[in-house]
Amino acid sequence: MTRSTLPSSPAFFALGLLAATLFVPARAALAQRGGGGRGGGGGGAVQSGGPAIGGADSVAGGARRGTGLAPSAPRDIVAMTDAAPIATHHSVSVRGQTISYTATAGMLPVRNEQTDAVEGGMYYVAYTKDGANPATRPITFAFNGGPGSATVWLHLGAFGPKKVRLNADGTAPPPPYTFEDNPNTLLDQTDLVFIDAVGTGYSRAASQALGPRFWGLDEDLNSFREFIRLYLTRFDRMGSPKFLAGESYGTTRASGLSGLLADDGIALNGVVLLSSVLNFEYSSQVRGNDIGFINFIPTYAATAWYHKKLPPDLQKQSIEEVTAAAEKWSVSEYAAALMKGNKLTSAERQATIDQMARFTGLPKDVIDQNDLRVALGTFDSELLRDQHVTVGRLDGRFTGFAPLAGGRGGGAGVGDPSDVSIRNTFTPVLTDYTRRELNYRNEDTYYILGGGIGRWNYPQNAYATVVPNLERAFAKNAYMKLYVAEGYYDAATPYWAVEYTLSHLSVDPKIAKNNITVGKFTAGHMMYIDEPSMKKLRSDLEKFYNGAVKEAVVP
Repeated sequence: MTRSTLPSSPAFFALGLLAATLFVPARAALAQRGGGGRGGGGGGAVQSGGPAIGGADSVAGGARRGTGLAPSAPRDIVAMTDAAPIATHHSVSVRGQTISYTATAGMLPVRNEQTDAVEGGMYYVAYTKDGANPATRPITFAFNGGPGSATVWLHLGAFGPKKVRLNADGTAPPPPYTFEDNPNTLLDQTDLVFIDAVGTGYSRAASQALGPRFWGLDEDLNSFREFIRLYLTRFDRMGSPKFLAGESYGTTRASGLSGLLADDGIALNGVVLLSSVLNFEYSSQVRGNDIGFINFIPTYAATAWYHKKLPPDLQKQSIEEVTAAAEKWSVSEYAAALMKGNKLTSAERQATIDQMARFTGLPKDVIDQNDLRVALGTFDSELLRDQHVTVGRLDGRFTGFAPLAGGRGGGAGVGDPSDVSIRNTFTPVLTDYTRRELNYRNEDTYYILGGGIGRWNYPQNAYATVVPNLERAFAKNAYMKLYVAEGYYDAATPYWAVEYTLSHLSVDPKIAKNNITVGKFTAGHMMYIDEPSMKKLRSDLEKFYNGAVKEAVVP
């Protein structure tokens, strides 16, 4: 995997694997509608909320198709949830100050609401600043997504007090791998609780038969809802300022939780979304859903601009100027052309092909052959075909050699060049850190990405969406703040689809103006592995947290 001037960061690869699973299980959501389920596409490439690599089973890392059961039986989860959490004491230097903190690793039970029986255990690692007043000290519940991903990436890659040690350019050093202080941790502003969903990390259902109770959009939300309620109650944090932070499918979870927690009377001060998808329809490239193709055009333009495939007049512009022009064209002339369908005149069709080639860098015949609707897989394989490389889905700046690129759509089997395993760095570090630093002794497999969950349950005959939950949270709590981070080169969760979602929220205009902040980054899906972007993200979040804990009256 190569990218000029941008090293192949192992941390990027980590989210490569994480986001490669994003939306894979969505095939089941619209299976009755034909075309391979929601997202359609052949060869297991499902495009709902961003195309994913592999079939529906790939998210489970080998889970048995059709059974809904993960491949390995859990230990005595009830006993593990009864065990006292392990607390250790540490310090870290953050932006000129030394913070003493307590790390707590343990497992909380998820009980059946009717029978009170423990049906699962959710593993967590919490970091709390020593000596802080819990009544005023913020607390943030953070999680990755997948579905099927542990929260190791946000934990040891972004916001925790320690991170995987990489070279200065982001590449992996020679083994053995280790961890180091994280200068960009959020611990100077908020306590942190990193949670693993059931079937990821050390979290398990109490039995294999109970697994499907956790594996689905609503099922997952309910388990996290109960975890957060129980944590706040058990550790006397109900009075603290409360935040959620999610990445990728974790943004689906965070937005869904915002409404559910509001229903429970648990008001949030803020929600942080990194690389978002709240309504899967808006980035689903499937026949009959033109909005999914429209929302990819600015990301195509950004990627083509980066690889110098645009005309000279566009190439000399900034990324902001190029994407602004692509945004304008996508929602005007391009949208109008798609709406006309086969009623387009020959002249109108050619004009659309010409402009699309101008903004995407694609050959005109490719656009024509795809009926003006170029799916991401085709774009990635065609943009740099003349160089025998394919473009990354998670970060369009990355490329990989395509040895099978003989004909149109070639390179099959090469996959996303940004989807490269990082387990040889994060897996041993996670195990070493958990046992040596946190003193948490668990010999079960820590499911970093896949292997622990079965098929994911989505609503049938409808696109999955958590937008109503987010709208309800704002309606019930006018003080809640929302921060949304978008990467220009992220084609897993294209930023224009996120913008479309935000612009169609049914929220009081005054609240939308004052409470929602969007940060754009010259990076991909995992913007925090890009050093300049990480600095901007940390600066943005400093302002966000400071603003969210103020008792400002909404005008």
